[in-house]
Order: sequence, then C-alpha cells, then structure tokens
Amino acid sequence: MREFTWPVRVYYEDTDAGGVVYHSNYLNYMERARTEMLRHIGYEQTDLIEQQQLIFAVKHVDIDFRKPARFNDRINVVTRIIECNSASFRFEQIIRDAKDDVLCSGKVLIVALDSYTFKPKRLPEFLAVEMQDVN
Repeated sequence: MREFTWPVRVYYEDTDAGGVVYHSNYLNYMERARTEMLRHIGYEQTDLIEQQQLIFAVKHVDIDFRKPARFNDRINVVTRIIECNSASFRFEQIIRDAKDDVLCSGKVLIVALDSYTFKPKRLPEFLAVEMQDVN
C-alpha cells in the first residue's frame, strides 16, 4: 500500500501550557496531510469546488493518542487510503516522531458532497481512479 508522508514542525501555538501538543491539533495535522496528499497527486480542493462542485467533509474519526509531541518537535504524518467507495474515502493516518515512534493514529472517513446542496455526491471518475491508485 502506497503512503504519503507530510513532515510537520510543532509550533508553540500548537501546544498547551506544558509545551505538549493540544489534542485537537493532531486532527489539524491529519487534515492538512490529507490536503497535501491531494495536492501531491495533482488536485487542489479549490479547483474541485469550482470545476466539479465537490467538497469533502469528515463523517467519522477514530483516534488513539499514545505519546505526546512537544514544542519544536519534528513529526511526520503518514497517510494512506485504506478504502475508496463511490462517494467516500477511509484514511489511516499515523503521526510519528523523529525516532519513528507512533504518537497518534487514527482512521478518518471522508465523504464527498455537492458544494451547493451538501448532499452526498459521487466522485468524478478521474478522481476515484486516481485515489484508488494511491493505495
């Protein structure tokens, strides 16, 4: 299974008073990595909205926190598509530290929606094929 890795530096604003990454910021890292994965394979979300009236929304997240990331750490968000249906993707995402230890892992279900009606929308064929080739 191919995977996409996005490196991140932990900024002070990502942390709590103890210098530890605040729990909701792991979701932000995962979101950004999914966006960068799409960009990496040649798709900008703004173009998908304008040309295909297609947006993506998180429907479900399972997340497991194991070890803290801290201010100024270098971490990697590893993203892989584990399932692709006609109108959704399921991602597995793992956040690792510089020693390759798992800090956080999660599975995220993303649904495709029509940008006008916010109802589920079938993925365009070109994108469905491309996303299935990623995994």
